[in-house]
Amino acid sequence: MDDADLSMTELVKYIAGALVDETTRIDINEIQGNQTNIIELKVAKEDIGKVIGRQGRTADAIRTILNCAAAKLSKRYILQIIDE
Repeated sequence: MDDADLSMTELVKYIAGALVDETTRIDINEIQGNQTNIIELKVAKEDIGKVIGRQGRTADAIRTILNCAAAKLSKRYILQIIDE
C-alpha cells in the first residue's frame, strides 16, 4: 500500500469518526484491484444509520469526497459500507 492509498483510508476513517459514536469500532479494509480499489467500511451496528444517512445521502457525500480526492491522484476508489 503506498502513501496515496493510506491517505484515502485515513480520509474515510476521519469522516466516519466524525459521524459515529463508537470510534473504536471503525474497521477499514482496502482491496486493491488492477484499475479500482475498494474501501470497505464497517462500523458498530448502532452507528450504521449515521454513516448511511437518510436515503443514503451521507454515504453518497462520503463517496463524492472520496472520488474527488482520488481523481486528483488519477485513481478510482469505491466505498462499500458493510452491514454486519
